[in-house]
Amino acid sequence: MITLYSFPKSRSLRVSWALEELGVEYQCQHIALDKGEGQTAEHLARHPDGKVPALEDGDVHLFESVPICRYLAETYSNGTLLPDDPAARAQVDQWLSFIVTEIEQPLWNQAKHTFALPGDKRVPAILPVCAWEFQRALAALERRYHGQENLVDESFTLADVFLTHTLSWAISMKHRLPDTLMAYRERHIQRPAMARAIAREEGAA
Repeated sequence: MITLYSFPKSRSLRVSWALEELGVEYQCQHIALDKGEGQTAEHLARHPDGKVPALEDGDVHLFESVPICRYLAETYSNGTLLPDDPAARAQVDQWLSFIVTEIEQPLWNQAKHTFALPGDKRVPAILPVCAWEFQRALAALERRYHGQENLVDESFTLADVFLTHTLSWAISMKHRLPDTLMAYRERHIQRPAMARAIAREEGAA
């Protein structure tokens, strides 16, 4: 049985969403990061920084959402979420890299300097820079995204899981999105697997 270590509304939702899309059986174990459970010796053995997601699948132990989701798609998908065609698969990897390094990065910086870091480590002056970086990354995304159904070809892939999740995070942090990206997000958050993933993570809390 696959075990996903999660915390609601965190990056672990990407993994639970991917698992639901793949139809793979798994158990969701809540790690109360807000109560310090991430820093226990037991969890630090799963994730060296005490965060989520972390995943156990037999002898396979992984942390970080990108490699976890790629492992799941390669192992259990039969072409779902990760295309069989090498060129299309490279396109998915390209977008995964762009999403986590360019689009998500300023959002995480904003979160750190708003609530995640200890108070004496926060630098409020960086917040306008985070907003500028995020909008700059969206502008770059829009040079390649023009309202199509999905990011890569005709299929819903891991790239769409990650972009939808990251855009939802941006909205929760009061960022404005272009109409095309708002429509993209609204379309994908309606997927039944997304609703099931949210319910599983909240039910594990």
